[in-house]
Amino acid sequence: MGGVQAPVKKRIWTGTAIGLALCIAALPACSQGGNSSNQASSNAAAPVEVQWNSNLEKQLREAIANAPANGLKPELFLKGDDHDGAVLTQAALKYAGALAHGYSDPTKIFPVYTIPRPSGDVRQGLMNAMHKGDVTGWLNSLPPQTDEYKALSQAHLKYLKLASSTNFQAVPDGAPMKPGSHDKRVPALAAALTAMGYLQAPQQQGAAPSRYSPQMVAAVKHLQSDFGMKADGIVGGNTLSAVNLGPGGLARECAIAMERLRWLQRDPPPTRIDVNTAATILDYWRDGQHVDRREVVAGEPDKPTPQIQAPIVNLVAYPKWRVPDSIATDELSKKGSAWLAENNFTMENGKYVQDSGPKNSLGLVKLDMDDKQAIYLHDTPAKALFGLPDRHRSHGCVRVQDAAAFANAIATEEGVGDKFQQAMAQQQEKWVKLPNPIPVRIFYQTAFWDGSRIQFRPDVYGWDDNVAASLGLVRGVTWMPVQKSSDVGP
Repeated sequence: MGGVQAPVKKRIWTGTAIGLALCIAALPACSQGGNSSNQASSNAAAPVEVQWNSNLEKQLREAIANAPANGLKPELFLKGDDHDGAVLTQAALKYAGALAHGYSDPTKIFPVYTIPRPSGDVRQGLMNAMHKGDVTGWLNSLPPQTDEYKALSQAHLKYLKLASSTNFQAVPDGAPMKPGSHDKRVPALAAALTAMGYLQAPQQQGAAPSRYSPQMVAAVKHLQSDFGMKADGIVGGNTLSAVNLGPGGLARECAIAMERLRWLQRDPPPTRIDVNTAATILDYWRDGQHVDRREVVAGEPDKPTPQIQAPIVNLVAYPKWRVPDSIATDELSKKGSAWLAENNFTMENGKYVQDSGPKNSLGLVKLDMDDKQAIYLHDTPAKALFGLPDRHRSHGCVRVQDAAAFANAIATEEGVGDKFQQAMAQQQEKWVKLPNPIPVRIFYQTAFWDGSRIQFRPDVYGWDDNVAASLGLVRGVTWMPVQKSSDVGP
């Protein structure tokens, strides 16, 4: 050869324009995992000729191979080593769409989903990226860039690695295991906790333990804390369900959470209220800064709080409760006249109305929202519910811990603090209009970042399985039913 180097041949697909045209004609299928969405860009744009070469193909294949970092399976987008330009284009648009606004369409998964979703033209973005020769950088820019998303990504990869390195076996059901007790399932529990990273593997192999030791109890309490459960170290009920998720189940939870984050706008309103109904936690953001977090009570499993976005438009001091027909029929119709009178229920125009006051089911404050689902935030006389680890006890509305102080803070920040305090002092129903409506996003995240670690929550609404199915993931564990509340409030 005499040092003469053979010429390098680049693969160029002249059929690329055809591939782009195919994806333009059915863009939702290319960018939304086969689901149509109002986030998809116009299908009427004319195709633009671009050329795939070996470098661009390598970038795309490496990016899709790295899809698990986004909680996605590579085979959802590209299989085999087909070098056809149309196939690569469709894979690129489909993966880009999944990163940009989710692989699935929540409006097709849930009967109610009104939270605004991201917009963007992934077709044009792909063309620009290919002309620049940087498909990798473009794809990396599409998913959320938040600390929470990055933490979930790292956790997902960690749990996938743990799952691949162990042969996880579920712990059999049985009587609750209490600290210090002896149980034939203790070895299985120790193996499960070790596989999930909660317990260190023993340095020397010895006889299988039969006693539920302090070290294991500490590991279980850590797991219970991560799941928002009472950290009593007792293994049974939902604690056993959490253990039986195994590392693969924890990875699944992270993947679902990342998909839900991809459904959300990348630039949410800087002043807003976010309610995670899975965790029953409210976060208040003011001018882009996180200023408050408090506990809430959300809907019972058979009366789930829907996933919506709607603004708070009024603060209502000492509200009356105009009882919805469903609660009137299902609950109040079974109450006696003495109970109704004792709790200040009267009839107005053929409808039950509960008068203002400390017994009112809305408490002393209602944060009135403008939404078709008639969901709103409010106070409650049932303060003890905020001390429970599981707070899914309402008829669908969101009860806020110390709602009066929260409403007063909002009124003060919005410049109507004096009006609100005067309204409260009159101790009768008074409405105070907010000069600037405050958006409320109500979503459902069973895995989330609390600022220091990833936390998990039981899937009390059973909504994870539908998202998992859309991502090609298996069904989850069975969670114990939530104890129903006896109060009639919304």
